[in-house]
Amino acid sequence: MHSTRAKYHLGQVVRHRKHPFRGVVFDVDPEFANTQEWYDAIPEESRPAKKQPFYHLLAENDQSFYVAYVSEQNLIADYSGQPVDHPDIPDLFGAFTDGSYELHFQLN
Repeated sequence: MHSTRAKYHLGQVVRHRKHPFRGVVFDVDPEFANTQEWYDAIPEESRPAKKQPFYHLLAENDQSFYVAYVSEQNLIADYSGQPVDHPDIPDLFGAFTDGSYELHFQLN
């Protein structure tokens, strides 16, 4: 599975396919760019392909807020229309409109 374009964009709300959390995309790696140790800690039967976009998320679940690193194959768009309550969102994003947050900065 090799994707040349990221499916999700900065500020978009997404949810994990298998685990009960959702988050806001704040960065995208065109392919896996974390440590081999991190990758090896994922059970082999669940390990995603490295040659696909990986997303950095300001994530939340019912118990906590955190930063998640998730492969594209494990994400789906969140169409709930509900904002994410992660406390770091105001540092990176503006208003929440139509399922996405506006960026606070201009991309080049």
